Amino acid sequence: MRINRLMLILLVFVALSAVLPIAAQESSETLTVYSGRSESLIGPILEQFTAETGVQVEVRYGSTAEMAATILEEGDNSPADVYIAQDAGALGALSAAGLLAPLPSDVLERVPAAYQSNEGVWVGISGRARAIVYNTELISEEELPASILDFTAPEWAGRVGWAPANASLQSQVTAMRVLLGDDQARAWVQGMVDNASPAFDNNDAIVQAVIEGEFPVGIVNHYYVFEFLEQAPDASIAVYFFQEGDIGNLINVAGAGVVSSSDQPGLSQRLLLFLLSETGQTYFAETTGEYPLIAGVPLAESVPSLDSFVAPELDLNTLRDLEGTLALLRDTGALP
Repeated sequence: MRINRLMLILLVFVALSAVLPIAAQESSETLTVYSGRSESLIGPILEQFTAETGVQVEVRYGSTAEMAATILEEGDNSPADVYIAQDAGALGALSAAGLLAPLPSDVLERVPAAYQSNEGVWVGISGRARAIVYNTELISEEELPASILDFTAPEWAGRVGWAPANASLQSQVTAMRVLLGDDQARAWVQGMVDNASPAFDNNDAIVQAVIEGEFPVGIVNHYYVFEFLEQAPDASIAVYFFQEGDIGNLINVAGAGVVSSSDQPGLSQRLLLFLLSETGQTYFAETTGEYPLIAGVPLAESVPSLDSFVAPELDLNTLRDLEGTLALLRDTGALP
């Protein structure tokens, strides 16, 4: 009987030894991701992808424009498998350069047509609205303007925080160029510069400065406001949307595509499918406060529905002229 137990243990050991190399092989698979989204927003869901699939993800973080420019420079020699962008414009720029690979129908069909590439090479993975954060102790909602364009008026000098280096603001300026024309977009940017509008690198810094009373109003993505309120419910801030159809209410997406030089398109598509799964979309809804893009995933309780304000009518595929917007921002002094 004792010998039988020893033999059984030995057999189990041999069986496990046979399985271990397979597990090691699965975990040795690696994807390289270039991310224009910050690590705090996208990192946790990429880690969950690794935990559930065994696929390792090596991420290179930077601004959305920086990562897009890097892929453009690397061209067919880019080591990136997947590009994750903070906005549709940078994805459009890579699409125009032929550096994103066509996606299969099982990826594209998960996302409404309004939130994906016309050419089928990128998809939105979460939605966000441009909005205003304001300090409720410094200003009332009734004092806020009807349009984001009004912030260039003299009475707003030094009172509106913005982030010209941030992809979401850059995409909003591109939307102004598309909907209003280059001259009016340039006039708005120049007006913000002439008004000495406090400039920051990101939305987090703007919201924090508004909370601390450095200025009463900031131009941000909606979810940053609710992220701060979740951490500090008594913070004296609120979100504000402009009049119906104003460019200040732009709806954009964070999105992703498979880089055409990737030698792992199937594995790359697997990551996109995970981000568009119920698990991935619930993460964006509940953890980052963004709008899920697949049906059946509810919003975070505090986040206003898309029906609560009216966004401008805009085809996100028209936001691809990132270089033109960066040139405008540099020419006006908004960027160095």
